[in-house]
Amino acid sequence: MPIEVKIKDRTAKVEILEKEGSKYKVRVDNKVYDIDAELVQKDVYSILYNGQSVNMSMIEGEAYNQYIVNTRHDDFEVEVIDARARYMKASGSDFGDNENVISSPMPGKIVKLMYNEGDTVTKGDTVIVVSAMKMESEYKSACDGTIKRIHVKAGDTIDGNEPLVEIESE
Repeated sequence: MPIEVKIKDRTAKVEILEKEGSKYKVRVDNKVYDIDAELVQKDVYSILYNGQSVNMSMIEGEAYNQYIVNTRHDDFEVEVIDARARYMKASGSDFGDNENVISSPMPGKIVKLMYNEGDTVTKGDTVIVVSAMKMESEYKSACDGTIKRIHVKAGDTIDGNEPLVEIESE
């Protein structure tokens, strides 16, 4: 499923077409790129494209899916607009508000819920595991808070972009 990446005034549609190890075939708008990208240490990536190597750090910003990217020659802010961000915008919520809604960008099946309503979570804790397209994905809390509402149970089949768990931030 494509995402949008916003850098300064430009928003590009980005989709991973293939992945094998650290090699990716990526479509950016209508152009396809073959790249080799590898995490070399926490928040630092080495990217090889057309024989050129670029190292970059990607540090989480203040808001959901916002990053500060630094390369040897430049630094800039990046916003990743995925299904979760689109859902929040469509519902009129904002990730800066007091609640955080976890959703899956694609249909799947709930494998496991790690917490119950009323439990306390820390930013980065795995809250729910969803199986989609033969892969299990862990969805993590974007904030410290309390599980406000759980909309699903283990074994449920879900549609993409539906709210699964609501977290009230502290």
